[in-house]
Amino acid sequence: MRSKQQMRRYVVAVAAAAAVGAAAFWYALRPVPLSVVAPKRGDAAEIVYASGVVEPRVWAKVTSTVRERIVEQCNCEGERVETGDALARLDDTEAQAILGELQARLSLAQEEYRRKLALAERNTISEQTVDRARTDVAQLEALIAGQEARLAAYVLRAPSAGRVLGQDGEIGEVLAAYVLRAPSAGRVLRQDGEIGEVAELGTVLFWVGEPRPLIVEAEVNEEDIPRVEVGQKAYLRSDAFPERALEAVVDSITPKGDPVTKTYRVRLGLPEDTPLRIGMSTDVNIVVRLSRNALIIPAAAVSGTKVAVVKSRKAMLREIKTGIRGTNGVEVLSGLEESERIISPLPPDLADGTRVDVVRTEAK
Repeated sequence: MRSKQQMRRYVVAVAAAAAVGAAAFWYALRPVPLSVVAPKRGDAAEIVYASGVVEPRVWAKVTSTVRERIVEQCNCEGERVETGDALARLDDTEAQAILGELQARLSLAQEEYRRKLALAERNTISEQTVDRARTDVAQLEALIAGQEARLAAYVLRAPSAGRVLGQDGEIGEVLAAYVLRAPSAGRVLRQDGEIGEVAELGTVLFWVGEPRPLIVEAEVNEEDIPRVEVGQKAYLRSDAFPERALEAVVDSITPKGDPVTKTYRVRLGLPEDTPLRIGMSTDVNIVVRLSRNALIIPAAAVSGTKVAVVKSRKAMLREIKTGIRGTNGVEVLSGLEESERIISPLPPDLADGTRVDVVRTEAK
């Protein structure tokens, strides 16, 4: 038979086990503390994000096509210039010397050609000899024309008729050789380089254009560009004006994208009173679709197409149909009443019918 002490230990053990079981049962059935929110009415916008830079609508870069030292330069940054005004001159000493040598050789070749032509008239030399002399003159004339062209500015022209699919320069952009001139009337927006420095090939020494109107030139990913259209409104954010609402309108879309970056260039027109300045960077949000007075819930309250509403202190999972989805909110098209309260954030492992304890309610 068991002793009284053993019986006492047995009773204590049973009581302890019962207490642990009761605690586990209570823990399993205890209400889960959660917060709920109410759906709100507002405008839901589907946006396409891009980054852009503020630029003048009309402007041109003046670059050097030869590697020479700067010997003259205007001090005209911020000032207005007219078309053809000289902005800078590069050292053309060597080029002029080459031109002089070619001209001297041409004079000798022309004299030799005239002499041989006279001899041919007396039938003392062959026609082939005259032809070679004529060819020498033509070759030197071509070399002189080329050298004279390098000593002057020239404008790029289209090689054939057709639609411009992409444009990296601007209207009137001039590639100067030894004399850099203003390609159009406007203000010198920026000036680089100093007298005595060597201008490298392709170096931009002047930006000439009009400070107004301004545009934002943005790069949009190729997967987003089919949704972007001319006339769509865009909202901008600039670090220079963090608290100011900035707007723009899609002005044009380049027909040809960049196959390397996989982006398309989109230009957005800015209002005349914009505080943005040339060269500032901006974050661009193009509104491609807008739903007015939509029923919106927090994005954290949605898992796929499921939400959880609170009924009689229980979480009831609900399938909804969604529309526009954003980083902060989701448009609800059907499956949810405006008067219902939903759990937000929605726990990933919340089971249907779970008892909940609402610890915070966000007012409508």
